[in-house]
Amino acid sequence: MIGAVLIPYFIFNSKNTIFNITFFITSIICFYINYFIVVPGFFDGDRIYKSVIVFFLSASCFVGVRYCMEELFLPAFFGIRNYAEGTKFIYYFFDNIFYSSTTIFISTTFWFFRYFIDAETEKTELVKAKKTAELQALKTQINPHFIFNSLNNIYSLVYQKSDKALPAIEELSKLLRFSTKDLEQEFISLEKEIGYIDSLTALEKLRIKNPELLIAEKNISYPTLPISPMLLVPFVENAFKHGDFRNKGFVLKISDEQKILHFYLHNFKKEKMKDSGSGIGIGNVKKRLEILYSKKHELNINESETEFIVDLKIDLKDG
Repeated sequence: MIGAVLIPYFIFNSKNTIFNITFFITSIICFYINYFIVVPGFFDGDRIYKSVIVFFLSASCFVGVRYCMEELFLPAFFGIRNYAEGTKFIYYFFDNIFYSSTTIFISTTFWFFRYFIDAETEKTELVKAKKTAELQALKTQINPHFIFNSLNNIYSLVYQKSDKALPAIEELSKLLRFSTKDLEQEFISLEKEIGYIDSLTALEKLRIKNPELLIAEKNISYPTLPISPMLLVPFVENAFKHGDFRNKGFVLKISDEQKILHFYLHNFKKEKMKDSGSGIGIGNVKKRLEILYSKKHELNINESETEFIVDLKIDLKDG
């Protein structure tokens, strides 16, 4: 019983133990002051003198707190002090710069670690926001382009007083309902994207003399795979806009074996066509593929004076 009482008595009356405790308390206080106030408030990597100021401010904080505890508080209440009585403060200050350096270094390192993590997080958020804004802008370019082509087709049918004009208007209204609703979404099902192509093809067949020349082969096992809307449609639009359908058609193949979308389109171009085969719509698709599927797609476009071939593969497994 007496031993249990004497143990803490001897521990807390040991000068080394007391000074270790005051040093620890000083380090903790100065760690947080340096971390939350001094470094974020005064540090500037472009100005060396500010870095020096930060160090001396932190060192002064450490020295001041420790001096108050060991040279003012302890002598007043316990009659002990760490340095000999009469020690000048200037000596005390420079002697304690060494002891303060470890605390300052650790605290500053932690602050930089958190600063760089926050900076990277902010950078990632900015890049994400930029990509989102860019994608929305690209989508809004695709939709008017699509409407423009379709209206041209319908105008031609109306001008010819064709019986196909009303079915064409109905088909277009169906496509517009789809596109207006789904373009607002980040992703839609592969089935819907292919549905766009089917409706577009049905619309274009109304103006083509030999619709049987339009060959479409689809082998879809995963219709619910997510894909960015209007990613495939511009290629088909391009084929109808620039394709030669007098005695020729096109071949379209779509499959999703092992959740890898394979889109293949081969069409013949109009003779003496002045417009570039890869128009605004396809340029947008290339940009969107780079943003959304930067390392998960392979796009090959082979264009000659008479033919235009698109071979696109997109890995949709992680979608």
